Amino acid sequence: MAEVMASATPSGLRHTLRSRPTGIGVYGAQAVAAASRFSTGTAATPPREAPSGAGTRESGRDPMDPRHAPGFRLRRLQNWFFLGLMYGFFYMSRYNFSAVQAAIAEQFGWSYSDYGSVISAGLLTYGCAVFFNGPLADRIGGKRAILIGAAGAAVFNVLFGLCHLFLLRPAVIVGDQVAAPAVLANGMSSSTVIAMFAVLWACNHYFQSFGALSIVKINAAWFRISERGQFAGIFGIMIQGGRTLAFTLLPITLKFFPWQYAFFIPAAFLVVMWFLCLSRVENSPAAAGYGELDTGDESPEEKNADVTIGFVLRKVFARRAPWIIALASMCIGMVRHSVDHWYARYIGVMFGVPAKNLATFAPYEFASVAMPIAAILGGLCAGNASDRLFGSRRAPVIFLAFIGQALCLVMLRGYIYNSWGACLALVFISFFVQSAHSLVGGAASMDFGGRKAVATAAGLFDGAQYLAGSIVGAGMGRILDHYRQAGHPGAEFAAWPIMPLGFAIIGALIISRLWHALPGRSGHSPVPAVTASRPRYSLRSTLAPEAEP
Repeated sequence: MAEVMASATPSGLRHTLRSRPTGIGVYGAQAVAAASRFSTGTAATPPREAPSGAGTRESGRDPMDPRHAPGFRLRRLQNWFFLGLMYGFFYMSRYNFSAVQAAIAEQFGWSYSDYGSVISAGLLTYGCAVFFNGPLADRIGGKRAILIGAAGAAVFNVLFGLCHLFLLRPAVIVGDQVAAPAVLANGMSSSTVIAMFAVLWACNHYFQSFGALSIVKINAAWFRISERGQFAGIFGIMIQGGRTLAFTLLPITLKFFPWQYAFFIPAAFLVVMWFLCLSRVENSPAAAGYGELDTGDESPEEKNADVTIGFVLRKVFARRAPWIIALASMCIGMVRHSVDHWYARYIGVMFGVPAKNLATFAPYEFASVAMPIAAILGGLCAGNASDRLFGSRRAPVIFLAFIGQALCLVMLRGYIYNSWGACLALVFISFFVQSAHSLVGGAASMDFGGRKAVATAAGLFDGAQYLAGSIVGAGMGRILDHYRQAGHPGAEFAAWPIMPLGFAIIGALIISRLWHALPGRSGHSPVPAVTASRPRYSLRSTLAPEAEP
């Protein structure tokens, strides 16, 4: 289809010409181009005969595409590199609690349920916040949103670390039982201290919720739909770097510093990255001095629509596909948070490793390094498979990832008393979880939200995942406390892999409903439209007809 788009630039009107089989055609496009030259005072030049079907493109390249401008790719690299570093430290300042939770539990004499309650407070807040902060990020822009998030997360990590001041004397633990409770300052009880931890962790997660929304908001303007799957995998490398630091570096610090430094150190990194992103990151190619990039994720009506709250909400919440993806994302969250927030405690309790020695326990060392690497590979494989094998369709790859999660959870249950076998299963789970998560949280939110509503779509998908995670936090803690057996430390973890298994299977069934779905510019064809490169499936031709936003 042909489009003639005009936008104001310092040099006058710029135009982008697309060839279309019907409508204005090549000669109509040349007439509009001539009118543009006349309006800017430049001399008209005789139109050059274009080959059939070529339009204004020469050698398959659009001269107005900013991707062909000198320095564009380097500038885009700079943009997502600093964004990736920032979000990596978001991960570090979010998973630090899970990485050192055993040390905090030993000091305060916490049960599994106590830890799970604090985790759930954070995840529930995150899940609710992204629903509201998504439209906000779409309005204020990704750069401003991520700076707000980084500042708040740094402040509340510091405050969380300062909670060590509540402790006068640590609890005495004999075996796996609390022999003497902790002595707390200012007459505080154990429940009030847990409530204080929960409130601070919830506040940290509120500001953490700006991270993913900002990332997809900014990157949606810098990458075309055909580039996003592979990019989601590459970007995951930097994100998993933060997780690696949380589960490897922070347990090592316990040998030299008290547990509170596991919160002070990530806060310091966030402050440094705040200043770097302020000066090195821009919201879009146009903001960086290039033209607007046609990302291919909007219909002509959506492209011309004003960015209003009503438009954003209709585009995301009034359609069937985003809700199906949100349900699948909940299933990812059940599996992901069951593993991420409990595997360090599982290894420590099941195999009798104290918190300070966890970083030197070989199976844990292997898992803490191999799991992020596997997640990186999962993101890369999923992104490339989605773009290259399935024509930028996300659902088939997510379906296969759910099946892989289910099989690996069965493997984990089989090796639950074998440290090396269990850690190997955890690595495989990490591969398949990130395969699904990178496409849902990155590519799918950009695809189905478009540039104007991407943060809202990410809020729906990410929020659903974290709401499911809040169930896992408190629910898993209660299950483990229920199956705890005196004199048999770790026996309770036999039930651990079973809880998320059913959700992996349900997720596969849900996402299979979108097997052929792909956002496109036209939804009027009842069958998939075929392009010269690969088949493109219209979302509206796959699902039931929906109202145009």
